[in-house]
Amino acid sequence: MEIVTVPCLSDNYAYLVKAPEGVCLIDAPEAGPIIEALESRGWGLDALLITHHHHDHVGGVAELRERYGCTVYGPKAEEAKLPPLDTALEGGDTLQIAGTTVEVIFVPGHTLGHVAFHFPQGQAVFTADSLMALGCGRIFEGTPDMMWESLSKLAALPPETLVCSGHEYTSANARFALTIEPGNEALKLRSDAIAKARTEGRATATCKLSEELATNPFLRPASPEIRDRLGMNDAPDAAVFAEVRARKDSF
Repeated sequence: MEIVTVPCLSDNYAYLVKAPEGVCLIDAPEAGPIIEALESRGWGLDALLITHHHHDHVGGVAELRERYGCTVYGPKAEEAKLPPLDTALEGGDTLQIAGTTVEVIFVPGHTLGHVAFHFPQGQAVFTADSLMALGCGRIFEGTPDMMWESLSKLAALPPETLVCSGHEYTSANARFALTIEPGNEALKLRSDAIAKARTEGRATATCKLSEELATNPFLRPASPEIRDRLGMNDAPDAAVFAEVRARKDSF
């Protein structure tokens, strides 16, 4: 399975997935860069998978559907807010798309109907604005408990899974993470690598889950250093996560 990261708008990413029997797209912030990426490779587009209703993830859906005749999938919980869907999805659904298995994971928090798409055969998960590189999405519609439960589902995937998130926020997320867990040597190394990559114009919104588990403070409420810095040594993980999220919101 081949994954192509497509920069869109000011800091969004869409992802093209070349599977054994076709091509699918995760999110469509705008059509132009996606069409260019497809045409330059001589690819068509068979399926378009939408993670949530925000405009910066669906702005190109209509144009891509008209041009390629692709089948559009999206979360049933947000169907009324989305472009017309051919198939409405719920968490726990398993699909066969372009010759590969796609598992739908319900990950509310950022929005109430947000879903992620896990490709187990390709060892990748497309998380948009739920789990993000060194961060997580703002909680616009859900609650901290809801978001923590969603992140916990994603954290339970195989550690070799490639996490593909929806925005180029990694540099800012790294700066914040270092204020929460400054003694984390793996985080320091990753922060340096991110700075180098961005200087070279490379995207940094994809990462192995194992590295997220080692460096992302939103997945690390059990860290003794984080708990000590927050003064929450005996608090439940969900409460520590909520405090980390609150501090990021005011960072």
